[in-house]
Amino acid sequence: MNTDVTAPASAALDMRHDCVNEQRQNFIRQLEETERQWWRQAQEQLAQRPDSNTSSLLSSQCKRNLKERALPDIAGWSNVQMARALLLAQVLEQQPAAGQVALLHQLFLWGDDQEKVATLKALDWLDSRGTCVELARQAGRTSNSQVFAALALDTAYPSRHYNEQAFSQLVLKALGMGLDVRRLIGLAQRQSVTLNQLALDLLDEQLAAERTVSAGLPHVIAFDLLSPAQRQRLAGLGQQRRLPAQWHEHLGGVSPN
Repeated sequence: MNTDVTAPASAALDMRHDCVNEQRQNFIRQLEETERQWWRQAQEQLAQRPDSNTSSLLSSQCKRNLKERALPDIAGWSNVQMARALLLAQVLEQQPAAGQVALLHQLFLWGDDQEKVATLKALDWLDSRGTCVELARQAGRTSNSQVFAALALDTAYPSRHYNEQAFSQLVLKALGMGLDVRRLIGLAQRQSVTLNQLALDLLDEQLAAERTVSAGLPHVIAFDLLSPAQRQRLAGLGQQRRLPAQWHEHLGGVSPN
């Protein structure tokens, strides 16, 4: 995956340092002794040469020096992903403020898909003001479901910084990729008449093409915001048994009248 987004010539990140520090402490606590030794050396090396080359080199070494496993207290993260995210946070913290965004863009472009995953999962702590929102949106064009899931799921970044159109596109793509949209933070707050219509349009497309209806569709729809015509349409589909069984609980209050 590539992106042609150009970083602002001079921009600083507003990092959530308290969150970074908390993640760093949690990460260190679960390291084995040999892993802890390597991690200490990596941090020292990056402190001595806080540049893109050193950061990229150390990121590439994470998988060789850490036994990949899920982190017990941080859902959805592996220890290798966290190590890469923390190395990125460290090199950004050591940069002059005006060069932080440009460096983040550079390292994202250089990274392989797994390094992109780590960056996108950490973006909410690295960029609390949404300075890199265009980079995130470009990253969201990927066809790699792991990379897209890192951007869309279990992170508040899109809900904090995406406009209505961009957030709706994110939701529709998550549905198209078969991701669990219940893990899309802020979805309930972003439900709307517009998103309802987009979701129902997708439903109609899938039914017309005789494709499997996306399992997450009923979680996207705000049933209390349905128009009378939309209610009638869904009630009719339910009566015709054209909707999956999991829709029944959502259709309880939907009638054609």
